[in-house]
Amino acid sequence: MSQALLKATHISHSFDTELFSNVDFTLNSSQSIAIVGRSGSGKSTLMHIFSTFIKPSKGSVELLQKDIYSLNDREIETIRCFEIGIIFQFHYLFKGMSAMQNIEVATMLSNTKIEDSLLDKLQIKELIQQKIGELSGGQQQRVSIARVLSKKPRIIFADEPTGNLDKETAKLVMDVLLDYIKETGAGLILVTHDESMSSLCDKVYRLENKKLNLIKEK
Repeated sequence: MSQALLKATHISHSFDTELFSNVDFTLNSSQSIAIVGRSGSGKSTLMHIFSTFIKPSKGSVELLQKDIYSLNDREIETIRCFEIGIIFQFHYLFKGMSAMQNIEVATMLSNTKIEDSLLDKLQIKELIQQKIGELSGGQQQRVSIARVLSKKPRIIFADEPTGNLDKETAKLVMDVLLDYIKETGAGLILVTHDESMSSLCDKVYRLENKKLNLIKEK
């Protein structure tokens, strides 16, 4: 039986208006789940709630068997540093540093090592010594993904990670992410507009009319 890496119960959240209510969600080890929905439906907010960054208006989130919104700031920072990895549509790399130095920042903080096999899979090994400013947008995104995976996270939160990539590179990135969770027993939560990417996941949920509904399961 798969272990629950994340369990959210009765999650509701509002800003000026209610975004969603009474959301229940579970992510198991070695599982990939996509969340789709129109812009403004609250997909990214829900991901931020799952990943320690926004406390929900109502409900609870257990991350790796810990009630994250009962933890202190130091305990949450430890989870962010060692247990989870977050991939954004925009890569937030250090421009004045090389690709390798950007990845090394993450591995030094998490006390892990960079694996050549990961650089090969992402097809960035030949450009790893180049400065970030010399790389294309797609190359920079693959460096940012290498930086996240080199931390060896137990849960990956990916918010539109292929949004700025061509189809071939997007498929390469998804293959690497899915291989990682199969090999390590980690979990993946993907927020995306791209149905071809969401269809690669084990489950697909749609956030619509303030509810999170399962629309596909392998």
